[in-house]
Amino acid sequence: MQPTILVTGGTGYIGSHTTVALQQAGYRVVILDNLSNSTPAVLDAIAQITGVKPEFTQGDVRDRATLDMLFDAYKIAAVLHFAGLKAVGESTEKPLAYYDNNVHGSVQLLSAMQRAGLKSFVFSSSATVYGDPQKLPLTEDHPRSATNPYGHTKLVVEDILENLYRSEAGWRIARLRYFNPVGAHTSGLIGEAPQGVPNNLMPYVAQVATGRRPKVQVFGSDYNTADGTGVRDYIHVMDLALGHVKALQSCLQSEQDLLTVNLGTGVGYSVLDMIRAFEQASGKTIPYDLVARRPGDIAACWADTQLASQKLDWRAQKGIQEMCDDAWRWETRS
Repeated sequence: MQPTILVTGGTGYIGSHTTVALQQAGYRVVILDNLSNSTPAVLDAIAQITGVKPEFTQGDVRDRATLDMLFDAYKIAAVLHFAGLKAVGESTEKPLAYYDNNVHGSVQLLSAMQRAGLKSFVFSSSATVYGDPQKLPLTEDHPRSATNPYGHTKLVVEDILENLYRSEAGWRIARLRYFNPVGAHTSGLIGEAPQGVPNNLMPYVAQVATGRRPKVQVFGSDYNTADGTGVRDYIHVMDLALGHVKALQSCLQSEQDLLTVNLGTGVGYSVLDMIRAFEQASGKTIPYDLVARRPGDIAACWADTQLASQKLDWRAQKGIQEMCDDAWRWETRS
């Protein structure tokens, strides 16, 4: 019998790619998603890629009755938790929505797991918990802080997970600190499909390349970086997805564990580096304007990846051009 994994937010960008990786690794996947930033069509695309359509429930992680129903209906071995709001800028405008969804939703989910006697949990955290880096590359023992409400919700849930782990025997928890996921599945069948104006760089650049938007706004050109624009560690979403499979396997093989690792490439690229790489992938000129910094943004951020390599035998394989090539394939097919 294949182990059954509950994936919250599984029709979203990272959740859908991780569902593909899980199914290809032999797991049975049950998805819970409220479709606030995705569509059910993703389920058919996953089926095209893997040959298996994941089971799906439309619902919210804040709904106790839905959670209890799922844990009663399925013999779930572990939970991968992606269901969260994730835009830095939006979080500064709507902090209550972020605390309600990201913190309250996580507490409801963990409480339902507790009632069901289930203790294997992989959490979608973020490099934003490091705040404004004191040193680079960022190691997992770097002091944590948050420069925006989104980052603070991730920090709070990380602390909740540590409190839970310390208070109750048997929890097997992985806290995965993502850097900047980009790209798409190489088939072009699934990718990042934000509703409304994209909050992240890659889908915005892609929409400019297709002519859906006139130009890219580059937030900040006076940072202390090589070209003045922000530098980030961009990671291909399928590398990230495979990191979750490794973390899940680690949890299921442990008696008790609290694992905290970075998932990044260890390389920083500027906004202008990414625009140039996307121009190469698309064959298009991508116009941009240099505008003021966004509140809550930092100058530079990239990962130290040694711990993920040691603990999970995982490392990113795909480079910047493959990220842009796959994102462009998705954008022109979707």
